[in-house]
Amino acid sequence: MKKSENIIVGISVGDINGIGGEVILKTFEDDRILEFCTPVIFASAKVMGYFKNHFNSQINFNELNNIKELSHGKVNVLNCCNETVTVNFGKEDPKIGEYAIKSLQSATKALKEGAIDVLVTAPINKHNIQSKAFNFPGHTDYLAQELKGESLMFMVSNTLRIGLLTDHVPVKNIVEHITPELIEKKINTVYQSLLKDFKINKPKIAVLGINPHTGDNGVIGNEDDAVLRPTLKKIKENGKLVFGPYAADSFFGSNNYKNFDAIIASYHDQGLIPFKTLSFGEGVNYTAGLSKVRTSPDHGTAYEIAGKGIADENSFKEAIFTAIHIYKNRLDYEELTANPLKKSRKTDKKDYD
Repeated sequence: MKKSENIIVGISVGDINGIGGEVILKTFEDDRILEFCTPVIFASAKVMGYFKNHFNSQINFNELNNIKELSHGKVNVLNCCNETVTVNFGKEDPKIGEYAIKSLQSATKALKEGAIDVLVTAPINKHNIQSKAFNFPGHTDYLAQELKGESLMFMVSNTLRIGLLTDHVPVKNIVEHITPELIEKKINTVYQSLLKDFKINKPKIAVLGINPHTGDNGVIGNEDDAVLRPTLKKIKENGKLVFGPYAADSFFGSNNYKNFDAIIASYHDQGLIPFKTLSFGEGVNYTAGLSKVRTSPDHGTAYEIAGKGIADENSFKEAIFTAIHIYKNRLDYEELTANPLKKSRKTDKKDYD
């Protein structure tokens, strides 16, 4: 990870029949954002030109065929998908899914090689991306394979952070996935992210129960008592401030979530429903635990409003700001922990001057 005043933000274009192109354009209409980041959109000049004309955008793109040609202070478009495609707003199309995956793969390659500093992904359609060559439920699973680390879907906003024990798992299979090993791994990923990515020195983490009312002493399932409670007790005894399990139905309505730096939900909807209710339009999907920084907006392709010019860009904009913020926090953490003894001696010398 290198120091950089102007963070290079790679952007995968997502499903171009959705609202991704629109929110990307609206984000960079305010060129003040170019003072502290350099965007590179992985798509083609033809597609971005189409969006520009359709939405009457005033952005002047800098067209690239090689990422080394990028210009700071401009919105760069890297031609990585040169085949001809037809944008048909609001329609699901396998060819558009292929286009989205080429953009993602090209951007991920650039991220791995250090040509971009962070990755922000516009929404994809999880159905039309499926193929023999790409068989992943979504971005997170693909990036977990491509980048080092233990990935975790971490939904974050200015006031709320929610991680998941299980993410894209069918409800009927949730319980079989939640093991002591998984619980420890996910809690450690959240804990390390709070330290390194969000500069929280002593994180307090709440964990939501698996069953309604955390099982009611075995009346509604025994997984909370048999698996979750003893694992949380062990983790807490090892020094982490981890609490729970809490009954999910009252946890957010009672504002108890405000007492913690992060909450870990047992499954997808248990965490994302309250998150999107409390933070929709301002929240960010951050893939914690990886060697590189990736964020995305908290919404999908929104086919029903695609092409109408009414999409809200705030979540996409927040995804960019969050990626930059986390990148800089990681730099600070690396510098702080690189040689703590040396820094301690400098501090001691200052104290006696």
